[in-house]
Amino acid sequence: MFALISLHTFLYGCNLFMWKSTRINHNFIFDFSSSTALTHRDAFLMSASIMCTVVAALVINLFLKNAGVSYANALPGALLLLSTGVLFCPFDIFYRSTRYCFMRVIRNIIFSPFYKVLMADFFMADQLTSQIPLLRHMEFTACYFMAGSFKTHPYETCTSSQQYKHLAYVISFLPYYWRALQCLRRYLEEGRDINQLANAGKYVSAMVAAAVRFKYAATPTPFWVWMVIFSSSGATIYQLYWDFVKDWGFLNPKSKNPWLRNELILKNKSIYYVSMMLNLALRLAWTESVMKIHISKVESRLLDFLLASLEIIRRGHWNFYRLENEHLNNVGKFRAVKTVPLPFRELETD
Repeated sequence: MFALISLHTFLYGCNLFMWKSTRINHNFIFDFSSSTALTHRDAFLMSASIMCTVVAALVINLFLKNAGVSYANALPGALLLLSTGVLFCPFDIFYRSTRYCFMRVIRNIIFSPFYKVLMADFFMADQLTSQIPLLRHMEFTACYFMAGSFKTHPYETCTSSQQYKHLAYVISFLPYYWRALQCLRRYLEEGRDINQLANAGKYVSAMVAAAVRFKYAATPTPFWVWMVIFSSSGATIYQLYWDFVKDWGFLNPKSKNPWLRNELILKNKSIYYVSMMLNLALRLAWTESVMKIHISKVESRLLDFLLASLEIIRRGHWNFYRLENEHLNNVGKFRAVKTVPLPFRELETD
């Protein structure tokens, strides 16, 4: 669970570095204060700190088990409580402004219909759609400790119950549901822009595909195999179109840069074509669910972790081009800055 958070934070640091290097004004786009916004160094430090803490907890857990200490498996729960405590810590330490901004954005996402949808809100909601395995793992962790399973180590207590399976089904829907609600709110706010309805349809198609895959996992018949292929293929085509055309601004047949857009920040055009192919390949990770690969339970968990990591990598890769397109649109509309910086050179060395 923490490894996925660390990976996502690391990739966000890479995004921050690239946005700064290419002069993409991400603080203006997200409406962040430049005095308190995270830098790429901060994001890398957070990512490294998370992984060091997790490795330390793992080593301590192994020592406790070797020493025969009871409740050694309660250590991950203690780590989760510590992380929650740091997140809600009221003192001005550990990037308080960033933590509070994060909690405020999460609140806006959960109550999407009742808050005006800002760029930071729907950008974060998009990140959550790539962290569904993390959300499901958090649900399992909560069940594992609340049921007291860490005392006797019966992992099946949660995974075998119908309530757990139904809750896992709901959690897999939530990020898409929240994102669809945001689109509907923006549809009403932005003069009934039909693009927002079409965008909501993209997330509905993802929910349908997820529901069919859940049904196939419970009833692996040939009929449901074809239903998975049909629904997931439709959702993937929908998502790829939106990625390339709407979010990235590519596939413009009249562009002076073939099948890209007129304005590009990166000088090497081939990077854009490679990125499109990479996004296509990573969008097809769902095909693993119908391949019927016969592997052990441990290998299955490793495969799930690998696929979850690939989706986070795809999202980090998607983030750069999404903000590049947004930045170029802002520049074209003369909305690139909010404040005029003083003409002094920064004292940091990149």
